[in-house]
Amino acid sequence: MDVRDRVHRAARSGPAGQALAMIVDDVPTRADEQVALAALRHRDTAVMLVIVPVSRSHRPTGQVGWAGLTRAAHAFAGALAAAGPGTEAIPIVVPWPGGDRTASGIELGPVLDAYGATAYQRITVSRSAADRERIEALPGLVARSVHDLYPTASAREVLRAAASTPGRGAVVFFTGLSGSGKSTIARALADDLADGGPRRVTLLDGDEVRQHLSRGLGFDAESRDINIDRIAYVASLVAEHGGIAIAAPIAPFDAGRRAARALVEPHGTFLLVHASTPLEVCEARDRKGLYARARAGEIPEFTGISSPYEAPTDADVTIDTTDVPVEDAVRQVREALERRLDEANATDAVAKP
Repeated sequence: MDVRDRVHRAARSGPAGQALAMIVDDVPTRADEQVALAALRHRDTAVMLVIVPVSRSHRPTGQVGWAGLTRAAHAFAGALAAAGPGTEAIPIVVPWPGGDRTASGIELGPVLDAYGATAYQRITVSRSAADRERIEALPGLVARSVHDLYPTASAREVLRAAASTPGRGAVVFFTGLSGSGKSTIARALADDLADGGPRRVTLLDGDEVRQHLSRGLGFDAESRDINIDRIAYVASLVAEHGGIAIAAPIAPFDAGRRAARALVEPHGTFLLVHASTPLEVCEARDRKGLYARARAGEIPEFTGISSPYEAPTDADVTIDTTDVPVEDAVRQVREALERRLDEANATDAVAKP
């Protein structure tokens, strides 16, 4: 059932049938949730659409980006839906031009009409002046507290140290056949993690690495090992400096992947993700015809056809993208990474004198 059908069904079951769209153009506060709950419980409201405007434009430092806003809005919708029997809040992510989610010049009518909304309000417009002031003051809150506690020179050093210690870094290392979906998940994960805090995120896509870092290498076993070694070395440098590196090579050989783990782990967390999509599915997705050319003998040393792929037995996450949507795959990897980083940071804290 699509969103519009769900809206019509809910409207028919309600006493008045209004479908209210709540525009979540900023991360919802507790007060925003109470305002939305009051609107949802109003006798004229049958269903609420939680509209999440997202843009991939660069976010200003300290502002929650599109992935973080989407996660917060889904939780917001879940809280509204759980408020009582018969209440329905449907989260809807829509593309938003530019980076300003509160822009008043955007034509909302066609977007809302497409989903069956009959009225709308923005959470930022509904906020009290006091709440807006508190939110605007947040970016400098820590700095002001530090300056209140320390003299100027000491405060400067405390703030500098806090800014330079993002925590333990990590490498998320994807492996899988060509067409398995690993690069798609890796790119989406990189966008998602860019909202996750002070760590810099670096994406090392397999094709791009081949064009630059490993230009001139072939696809024989020795060249593949060298390629993976180079990727692991660069990724380990990112992790050593507190960043997150995401690598998405085919990495067909177990020995090469284990060597990559051994190279990275002295410097940061290593998370191996196996895109286990079956060969027949990967081959069916092949728009460039590479598998057909490999089967015709035109491409030598092609993984899965004329060169073996050794499926990992030590993967931290295994995802078959045949039936798993990209957003679900990203969530699985992100949650696994967060658990591993929490465990590593706890171990590091205990180990400190």
